[in-house]
Parts: sequence; structure tokens; C-alpha cells
Amino acid sequence: MAKAGYLVGTNGAVSLAAATAKTVLAVKSNAAFGLDLKKVRFGFIGTSAAEVPVLVELCYLTWATGVVGTNSTSQTANIHQEYGRQLTHGVTAASAWTVEPTVLTALEEQLITPNGGSVMYDFPLGDTPDCALSEGFAIRMTAPSATFCRALFKWERA
Repeated sequence: MAKAGYLVGTNGAVSLAAATAKTVLAVKSNAAFGLDLKKVRFGFIGTSAAEVPVLVELCYLTWATGVVGTNSTSQTANIHQEYGRQLTHGVTAASAWTVEPTVLTALEEQLITPNGGSVMYDFPLGDTPDCALSEGFAIRMTAPSATFCRALFKWERA
């Protein structure tokens, strides 16, 4: 089967408030296909080595509540196809949520220093998480003190 790969990012720095969980980036499949998450990227714009690590959670998102562009910044127009046959992506995405979407289930979590800390993770072949139709993935962060971050997802249609 031919694959088509896509990416979407926050398209700018997202502000994290102290001690407040925030969905930084989320992507939602449509009713015709799921998503096979291939790569996750995120980084911080911290300036002090004394900053306490940020809790970063890669989450499965059912989208029980939360509409792209409502309480968030729509990134759907910023979804780019990287490879494969040219297909309409049919996916929605958003960044910088002000009201958390639901239901979020943490798949992975990590503490990362905001002082220039970054992660570039490629899921091993055969270990890529996938989602059901009309569901997706999110990156949620909780910082002990205010800071800024950026994030990016890469996926294939499943």
C-alpha cells in the first residue's frame, strides 16, 4: 500500500503558564482513516539553567470535547504533505489550547529541562501508535514556571 506522510507544528512559540497543564499541539483524523504517528518533536525557549523540568505528555485524544479553532489556534492550513501520493489530508490540527480538549490519555511522559531542552523522537518501526477514526494525538505540557515551547507531529494515514 502506498503511504502518504504529513506534518504539522505549532508555527510559533506557545506560552506555558506556571503549574498549568496546556495542550500545546493536537491533531485529529477524520471519519475515513486513523493516524499512524511516526515522529514527535518539541523544544523549549528557556534561558536559565535553574529552571525546573517540564512534564511533557504524549497523549491519545478522543476529542470528546474540543473543536479545532475554538479555545485554540487552528493549524489545519499549516498541515504539509512530506511524501507519497498527493491526497487531500482530511485532518484537522490546533495549537495553544486555552481550554483543554478531552479525553486525553497519556501514552508517554517525560521530564525535560526548559533550558534549551529539546526532543526529536522517531518511533521504531512496528511500535508507532495509531488512533481510531475521528480521534488523534496531543502533546500536553505542565511547566513549574512560565516558559515557551514549540512542537511538531509527523504521521501517515492509517
